[in-house]
Amino acid sequence: MFARLGRLVVHHPWKVVALWVLVAIAVLTTAPQLQSTTDQSQFLPAHYESVRAIDMQQKAFPDSAPPAALIVLERADGAPMSEADADSVAAVGARLGDRKITDVTGIQVAPPAENRLVQLIAVQMTKMTSQTDTAQTDAVTALRSALPDALGDTGLKAGITGQAAQLLDQQESTSKGLAIVGIATVLLIVLLLLIIFRSPVLALLPIVVLGGVSVVVNGLIAMAAEAFDLQVDSSVTTILLVVLYGVGTDYILFLMFRYRERLRAGDDAKTAMVEAVRRVGEPIVSAAAAVIIAFLALVLSTLGMFRAMGPALAIAVAVALAAGLTLVPAIVSLLGAKVFWPSKAWRVEPKGAFFGAIGAALGRRPRTFAAVSGGLLVAFGIFAFGFHPTFDLTSGSTSSAAESVVWSKELVKGMPAGATQPSDVLLHSTAGPLPADRLGAFRDALAAAPGVGQVAPPRVSTDGISADFQVTLSDAPESDAALATVRGPLRDAAHAAAPQGATAAVGGMTAVFVDFEDAMAHDYSVVFPVAAVLIMLVLALLLRSVVAPWYLMASVFLGFGATLGASVLVFQHLQGHSGLIFTLPVFMYLFVVALGTDYNILMVARLREEARAGRDPKEAAAQAVRHTGPTIAAAGVILAGTFASMMLAGNDVISSMGFAISLGIAIAAFVMAMFFTPAVTALLGHRAWWPGHGDRTAQRDTRARYATFEQRDPTPVGGGRY
Repeated sequence: MFARLGRLVVHHPWKVVALWVLVAIAVLTTAPQLQSTTDQSQFLPAHYESVRAIDMQQKAFPDSAPPAALIVLERADGAPMSEADADSVAAVGARLGDRKITDVTGIQVAPPAENRLVQLIAVQMTKMTSQTDTAQTDAVTALRSALPDALGDTGLKAGITGQAAQLLDQQESTSKGLAIVGIATVLLIVLLLLIIFRSPVLALLPIVVLGGVSVVVNGLIAMAAEAFDLQVDSSVTTILLVVLYGVGTDYILFLMFRYRERLRAGDDAKTAMVEAVRRVGEPIVSAAAAVIIAFLALVLSTLGMFRAMGPALAIAVAVALAAGLTLVPAIVSLLGAKVFWPSKAWRVEPKGAFFGAIGAALGRRPRTFAAVSGGLLVAFGIFAFGFHPTFDLTSGSTSSAAESVVWSKELVKGMPAGATQPSDVLLHSTAGPLPADRLGAFRDALAAAPGVGQVAPPRVSTDGISADFQVTLSDAPESDAALATVRGPLRDAAHAAAPQGATAAVGGMTAVFVDFEDAMAHDYSVVFPVAAVLIMLVLALLLRSVVAPWYLMASVFLGFGATLGASVLVFQHLQGHSGLIFTLPVFMYLFVVALGTDYNILMVARLREEARAGRDPKEAAAQAVRHTGPTIAAAGVILAGTFASMMLAGNDVISSMGFAISLGIAIAAFVMAMFFTPAVTALLGHRAWWPGHGDRTAQRDTRARYATFEQRDPTPVGGGRY
């Protein structure tokens, strides 16, 4: 099948290129705009309490909303604020109001904090109508421009925080991070390919091809999002860029190594490409299928962000695969050997001393290599049990120098840390209007809950059947302490104190994070096992074996544990972080488990090829490492390097994610696929391919077919009717 595909592409290259251009134009002109969201509540199913609270609030108070932004003011010298300073704050609020800033609907000056170190001005804004609505962020930009003039010579300093300001800073940080990651990814790929092939043409080939097909990828993702109502998280953009270029470059690399190998064997350029597609087609398709299956398993997630991310990344891999097996061969067949220009090194078979020595050593002592590499994975994996998730998305997705982050820290000098994003407790009666005397008792019960800083007087709906109690927590809304307060004392108090005939629900961002944690626990128990079973089926079909998939998947999960453990060791133990972002295990699953399987498949496919050539298991392992080692090493360096570029994005979340994923890919390439997998395969020998005959040599196949033929018809060849 792949030989036919190779011949079709090589003999009709211009038609293939033209077809890709037409597809890109069609997708570009018909696809809707891809919209992303940062509202975490949109990712949760409706049965979670935080989502029910939001729904109750919107029905009872459709025209009300908490302040979109908070202006935090303090004395420039850090001293407590006097009455004169409080008057100055009121004057600042009045000046800002006089500016009539677009989409600012109200400015309210709050009293000074109890210790008089800070004072707040709450800013109401028009509600966002869609995820692309920039009304609030534009208003924050205008407020920040107007604030210095409004302060004048009051001796005060101020900054803007709150939800709208945090969203603006997050968008700016994401844009800068995406630009940095994009530039770093492209430069790294070009540099590494220049080192490997010494050809600027080949170094630029993946950038040009993948840059072109990215139009198709983004368009198809937008179509899928619209068709299936998928909520795409804003962080997908950065990850999508890295996946497309990283995985796509890997597939191109696998193809070009085989193409160069066939040229050195004496094939002409077109024959070499047909043979390259034939030889790498099945391993690449199997590897891509494993990755796509792993990504698509996320549709089983209860979280909308992962249900959308899985198909989005699967589309990127599928398009990269299609380009790698059609568009790239078509372009290279047009260029021929000029793709390696100006280098002449492609003509000479390298001695392969380094990987040849490693392969020979592994072939002689597979038990030692299996024990050492496996022991290393287990040793790091032990630290994974210390993983502690954190839900601090605000500081994680925004630079620590951003104004919203800086002034949210200043705010806690005099206000409860939860003032930036208060929680809401909704009370709804199904038995008529809420009794007024019970509202005070309910408020007192909430205020008495440990971890609660303040409870505002309730807002009662016009029909009297609903009430909203704004609760300011003592701790930052994304902190572990705040989550513990909402999960336990606050929800317990709200449910217990609700009047007869009324129900209470705790909402707000902290409650959303609490429900996120529960949803993630569910997803771990469903998504991971389903993906593992499906990937094992792909491996079983590729290798025609029921034994090999078990130890291959075991090695992949050892790599997952080692990666998580190493990340815990670096960030929690050595750098002293309280935890790692709660989504990290899922992202590691996406890339370490799924992409790590790529390298295993590539190595095992070569092991099978060497065994079929008549080599014993140990010699087959040695030759597989010698020939495939350079390909896996180059692909691993490129893919790990592209993810490592995320460490330059400027925030803890993406940095820790980039470190963990790049380390995991390095472990998958240089420990798991290079040493552990071939060593275990060598130890198992023919049993690794049971019950099939994946390692049967062509000569044995011929003898077996001839023997079967003779049993059917014993007439000697050359005699009788023959």
